[in-house]
Amino acid sequence: MAASATAPTPPGSIKRIIAASLIGTTVEWYDFFLYGSAAALVFNKLFFPSSEPLVGTLLAFLTYAIGFAARPLGGVVFGHYGDKIGRKKLLVLSLLMMGGATFAMGLLPTHAGIGVGAPILLTVLRLIQGFALGGEWGGAVLIVSEHGDDENRGFWASWPQAGAPGGNLLATGVLALLAAVQSDEAFLAWGWRIPFLLSGVLVVIGLWIRVSVSESPVFLEAQAKAAEQAAAGVKEKLPVAEVFRTNWRGVLTAIGTRLGENISYYILTAFLLVYVTTHLGLSKSNGLNAVLIGSAVHFVTIPAWGALSDRIGRRPVTLIGSVGMIGWAFAFFAMLDTKSFPAIAAAVTIGLLFHGAMYGPQAAFISEMFDTGVRYSGASMGSQLASIIGGALAPIIAVELLKDYDASLPISIYLAAAVAITTVTVLVAKETRGRSLAQDHAPAGAATLPGSRRTDQRSASATG
Repeated sequence: MAASATAPTPPGSIKRIIAASLIGTTVEWYDFFLYGSAAALVFNKLFFPSSEPLVGTLLAFLTYAIGFAARPLGGVVFGHYGDKIGRKKLLVLSLLMMGGATFAMGLLPTHAGIGVGAPILLTVLRLIQGFALGGEWGGAVLIVSEHGDDENRGFWASWPQAGAPGGNLLATGVLALLAAVQSDEAFLAWGWRIPFLLSGVLVVIGLWIRVSVSESPVFLEAQAKAAEQAAAGVKEKLPVAEVFRTNWRGVLTAIGTRLGENISYYILTAFLLVYVTTHLGLSKSNGLNAVLIGSAVHFVTIPAWGALSDRIGRRPVTLIGSVGMIGWAFAFFAMLDTKSFPAIAAAVTIGLLFHGAMYGPQAAFISEMFDTGVRYSGASMGSQLASIIGGALAPIIAVELLKDYDASLPISIYLAAAVAITTVTVLVAKETRGRSLAQDHAPAGAATLPGSRRTDQRSASATG
């Protein structure tokens, strides 16, 4: 193994890589979350008009879910080429696709202008968003994970994770600002377009930084080995097929680990806006400002949870979040029902603290489950399949439960059950802290298959 390929990245370089990954991820999540907020506040009125508010909201969230449905396909395509030609090229492409689709949403005519064509065009652009984001997460966390050292991977890899609350903070902040300076009529007439058009500027900034990122040294070494094997006549296998042949338990573990985290996040942020406006009759500013405060705390604490996972392990930190969220699923709505803004803000913030404990170590945890040749494919497939079951359906299920029962208890039970699945998954998974990404090893919880050349080559620090 060439020393030059696997030597730790200098501190200055890793910081630049983290900055590039974080800024690009923040921009992409800004685009994605902006749609979720708009679905709760604007699209239900402008693209899916209905006499019953919750029906229009439900239709708007259906297109929201369609974006999630495209994410596994994006994970497959981006994962395949990311494992073949590198992480960097695919990250640039995903940012261009996401930003272009979001900018175009800001130019769309509404239902009043072109009728049924408006929601159709909106849905197509949402599919492009989902496809791009399906490839973004895996590439962003891997390029940081594979540049960083084994001992501090949880901390380094958690920074791209902070791009999620960073993007939500940015999207919610822009919407909250517009809500504060505009009347509801002006916001519905034209103000809602401003955050979408702003995406064009953010993409240019993100691209300018992201193109400066160097390719992962771990990937470059794996690519060199693959070239040597090809020259020796060894037939190269498709990364996606290889993932399901030898790493299927890693994919299942990734799905279970992400499920409760994914559902809780969209209940705490996207569905919250529906609940406080439609069910509690409060202004949208209450929900937006609560998410704004919670996202700021979330952004700061995610790297702290990642760093803690480097000290005590990925599993213990994740379990702090999942077990805490089971109880918070019930306290959350009780605090919202007080209709007090401080209580609403505290409910969101504490909920996102528990979420951060699940989310912070996740990038390192999932990255360490797969070998280099299939890592982009495996990480993307596991995370994006969970997003269909979790984030795609969470707001829809929550809205339908609220519509049918006019109460929060069924939603709390749904959320607690989802997080319980994550808790059980993490309890049975194996600890991955300290594993070397430069070595091939069986994924967490997966037995070595008969006839496979893969062996468990964990580093000495992982066995502790």
